[in-house]
Amino acid sequence: MKAAMSRLTHFDSKGRAIMVDVSDKAETERLAVARGRVTMRPATLRLILGRNVKKGDVLTVAQLAGIAGAKRTPDLVPLCHPLALTSVKVELMPLRSKHAIDIEARVKTTGRTGVEMEALTAVTVAALTVYDMCKAVDRDMVLSDIRLEHKSGGKSGTYERHPKPRETKRSRLSSPRKRPMSTPRT
Repeated sequence: MKAAMSRLTHFDSKGRAIMVDVSDKAETERLAVARGRVTMRPATLRLILGRNVKKGDVLTVAQLAGIAGAKRTPDLVPLCHPLALTSVKVELMPLRSKHAIDIEARVKTTGRTGVEMEALTAVTVAALTVYDMCKAVDRDMVLSDIRLEHKSGGKSGTYERHPKPRETKRSRLSSPRKRPMSTPRT
C-alpha cells in the first residue's frame, strides 16, 4: 500500500491526506472540459423542452447551478484549492433520440493548479439540478458518463480522452462470430 501512496499526490509518506503544496508551480493558463448525461423518460424531456416543469426552466436553472457548482468546488471536495476562475461555461444539449440531456462544462483559470475538478463538479451539479427539478414526474432518470474530456496547461501538459473506436461493418464481418451452443440430439 505504501508504494501506491507515493504515487498519489494527496497523501503524505505516512498515508495521511494532505492538500498538495503548489507554491513552487508556475502559473499557466489552465482549461478543463467535462461532460455527462441525464437520461429520462421521453415525456420528461418533452416537459423540459416545452418549459412545462412546475419548478421552472430546467435548462437555464441547471446551467446556472453548474456555474455555481464550479465556483464552490473547494467547499465540496475537501482537498481542492480555491481558485480564481476566469471562465465557466455550462451547456445543456437535449438529445431527443436518446431521451437525454448532454451536459458540457468548460472551465478556465490562470494559476498553479488545474481546473478538472471544477469542470467535473459543474457537470455533476447541473445534472443533479435536472434531476431535482424533474423528480416529481420521473424518478427513473439516470445520471451517467460524467468524465473529463480534455485538460491543458501545467506541468503534465495536455490530456485528451480518446473516443472508443467505432465498429464498422467491415470489422463486424471480419470478427469471429459466436455460435449458440446446440443441444445434442439423443
